[in-house]
Amino acid sequence: MPVYVDGELVLYGFVGENYWDQGFTAREVLEALAEHGRSNDLTVRINSGGGYLDEGIAIYNALVAHKGRVTVEIDAMAASSASVIAMAGEEIIMRENALMMIHEPSTATWGTASDIESTAGALRKQGRLMAEIYAERSGQTLDAVLSAMAATTWMTGPEAVAAGYASSTSTAASGRVSAFDYRTYAAAPDRLAALAAEHGWCREKLPAASAAKRQKEPKMTDKTKADAKPADMPDVAALQTQAANDAQARIKAILDCDEATDRGDVARHLAFNTAMSVDEVKALLAVTPATAKQPETDPQSYERHRSSARGQALPDGGERQTAKTISASAVYSARAKAMKGN
Repeated sequence: MPVYVDGELVLYGFVGENYWDQGFTAREVLEALAEHGRSNDLTVRINSGGGYLDEGIAIYNALVAHKGRVTVEIDAMAASSASVIAMAGEEIIMRENALMMIHEPSTATWGTASDIESTAGALRKQGRLMAEIYAERSGQTLDAVLSAMAATTWMTGPEAVAAGYASSTSTAASGRVSAFDYRTYAAAPDRLAALAAEHGWCREKLPAASAAKRQKEPKMTDKTKADAKPADMPDVAALQTQAANDAQARIKAILDCDEATDRGDVARHLAFNTAMSVDEVKALLAVTPATAKQPETDPQSYERHRSSARGQALPDGGERQTAKTISASAVYSARAKAMKGN
């Protein structure tokens, strides 16, 4: 969906990509701001379950740099990186029944102990950056914000206002929350988890190809299903294990494919040092010249060849020179005998 609508910035869906035909990127926001005019006041409407943190921070910084007054209206949801974006508003208005959520950043990683330790360090730095943004806007101490993030804090409009994360609430009814797999969040409200389960909002199952292949959000026709008991929360450790298994399966598929034959070095590089899919790697390997094979040598043939080469190193060849030597020796012997006879 477009992000610039009727003079307003409308940030609905996944932060950083277009999932379920909903989503927005930092580039789209920058283009919208350029169209709107840097000095004009701006209303930003948010309804997002979150997404990529780096995209969220980029959008936050773009809004902070906007010269006009920025008013943020949270229509239904501002969770995770979307709540970071909301902090850019000089005024932050929570509509009735809207929610805000702050938590620590998370990711999945695979590799050696040092790889995992490096990722953990990066997450801690990202978490502190988020906390500093929240603390500056709310007026709370950095330690208080870090504790709230560690607990994964969900806030209604009045709660967000009381904690300093919002300026005011509005009696205007909020719209339906944007599509997102809220089951991945700790302590997510049952209503949100049920919606995710009903509509199949699961990012891992989405095709990563063109927008034409992206799933469309089904319409909710049965209100009673929205109040159904949510599915069990996913096991983070199991998700990480699955990610590791998928990575290993990808590497094995690349190294064992027919296209990797005689291209082992290239195949290993693509498998371990790139994020290319198996099909992409196969296509590239198919047009990569194969490494020339060294001909296999039979031991007996090799020995005959070596002997022949040794003979060729002598003047006029080994066998012929040997024949001359024998012939000269015979002549010398015959002459010696003749001299004795004389």
